[in-house]
Amino acid sequence: QVQLVESGGGLVQAGGSLRLSCAASGLTDSRYAMGWFRQAPGKEREFVVTVNWSGDRPYYADSVKGRFTISRDNAKNTVYLQMNSLTPEDTAVYYCAADPNGRAVVAGSPNYWGQGTQVTVSS
Repeated sequence: QVQLVESGGGLVQAGGSLRLSCAASGLTDSRYAMGWFRQAPGKEREFVVTVNWSGDRPYYADSVKGRFTISRDNAKNTVYLQMNSLTPEDTAVYYCAADPNGRAVVAGSPNYWGQGTQVTVSS
C-alpha cells in the first residue's frame, strides 16, 4: 500500500519561511518523480514543482521560482519543499505527489497523492 504523508504546514507571517516534508512508503518502483501541488480555497489544484529521481532536475512553476526549493533524500524516501518569502497568495493546502513518470506529475495526473497539509500565510 502506497502512502505519501506530508508534514510541516502551519501558520506563518508574510515574508517568512516553512519547510514541508513528504515521506513515501510502499512504492515498489524504485525510481519515481515526486512533486508538490497546492489548492487554494475556491481554486483548482495547481502544479508547484517536481523533481526527478536523482534530484538534479527540478521543474518549478513560475509563481514559485526563486522562492521555493525542492530536494529529496532517497535514503529516507522523503522529499522536501523549502518555501521562502511567503506571501498570502501562497496560502493553500499543499499536496505531495509521486509517479514513475515525471511528466505525469507535471500534468497533474500522478499515480499517488498525499492527504495534504495546510499552509496559511498571514499579511
